[in-house]
Amino acid sequence: MHIPFARGLKARFVAVVPLLAALWLVTGAAIAQPKPPLPVAAAASAAEPAAPVSLSAQRLYERSRAKLVQIRTLLKSQSSQASVGSGFLVSDDGLLMTNYHVISQVALQPERYRLVYTTADGKEGALELLAIDVVHDLALVRAKPTELATRGHLNFRPQSQPLNKGERIYSLGNPLDVGFALTEGNYNGLVERSFYPSIFFGGSLNPGMSGGPTLDEEGRVMGVNVATRRDGEQISFLVPSMYAEALLARGQKAAPIKTALYPEITRQLLAHQQVLVDRFIALPWRSAGHPHYQIPVPGEDFMRCWGSTSASETKGLDYERSDCQLEQTLFISGSQFTGGLTVRHETYEGAKLGLVRFTKLFGDSFRNERFGSGSLRDFTPPRCKEQFVTQGGLPLRVVLCMTAYRKLPGLFDLSVLVATQDQARAGAQGRLDARGLSFANAMRLSRHYLEGFAWKN
Repeated sequence: MHIPFARGLKARFVAVVPLLAALWLVTGAAIAQPKPPLPVAAAASAAEPAAPVSLSAQRLYERSRAKLVQIRTLLKSQSSQASVGSGFLVSDDGLLMTNYHVISQVALQPERYRLVYTTADGKEGALELLAIDVVHDLALVRAKPTELATRGHLNFRPQSQPLNKGERIYSLGNPLDVGFALTEGNYNGLVERSFYPSIFFGGSLNPGMSGGPTLDEEGRVMGVNVATRRDGEQISFLVPSMYAEALLARGQKAAPIKTALYPEITRQLLAHQQVLVDRFIALPWRSAGHPHYQIPVPGEDFMRCWGSTSASETKGLDYERSDCQLEQTLFISGSQFTGGLTVRHETYEGAKLGLVRFTKLFGDSFRNERFGSGSLRDFTPPRCKEQFVTQGGLPLRVVLCMTAYRKLPGLFDLSVLVATQDQARAGAQGRLDARGLSFANAMRLSRHYLEGFAWKN
């Protein structure tokens, strides 16, 4: 599922919509620099008595601690760590589960990085990467069987035994590289309007806990730690354990990976975008409620839409805006994300303005749009085409831009910008952005979006 940062405490999903302040933080971020001492006030509060830990939490931690590890990515040329996360044993022969974003540097640059583990009792060893699930942010790694053979493993909670909202669950990991710990919280069901199932954990996850297990009262894994929300409290997220079970079944007999995984990542992302585009196109457009135009607004089955209207300083220009966003993106590397989908429209009414003034404001809004996906190290410059078309009786100005992924051949980012051309003092603009599409699906999605515009009779 959710897509994160493994190096530095950065936002996992940065909202495109100005009104949507939903910034997601990955919990497994590396601690790249030494932390400064706590301020005096913070240190004093830290000395206050902590809330008592429940007997269930103590019992589960003692039963599970031998099966937990800290996973570190080290530079091959030295012992300095580049990222830190957590993991847990899923077999008696040294197989461990963690997040993809925790080990992504090794997956993408195995010639420069290596993986090591440390257990709660201080045992250390090397890890081999066996398999990844970049869509659900999971990875399967292996230690030498003899090194961890006597520790046992954590079992998965059967999918036939769903949890009830409010049940206590327990997240384990190594937060902030300060030591192994357990956090109590509540199961709050699945995140609503999520494209892939994601568990809403009512508890605190901290950087360094990514890849650790979250257990039920009987010590069975029901989720894998992955992310938390920066704009809220006690709002964190878990990958459902069924995806970890599937990766274990697929990768447990795999040979160790020695080369960069760009081809496998490309394969998984192409499969993901096919599902995403098929589901998106199958949803009917909703009405924007405009008196003159049909404007495509997506359903909110797996997207969230936010609206705004003109402020007093617009001085005669009536303006409305809607932003709809798929809130799950997929992590590729610390500088590259994909899988996002946004749809936006703006409507303008300038009857109180002169023709020249309105034309300038409307035209400036169109010209101020920017295209391009990020660093030229990861993407080609955008290639754009502008054309005037008529759709549903409505004349439109259309700009279509595509950007190619340099290391993920066959994947493109798409932007479609549209402006109506039929009225002198009124108009609408729309924009669709989709990341990580095949060329064929980029064309399908562009056609589908343009077909959502029409003139109302």
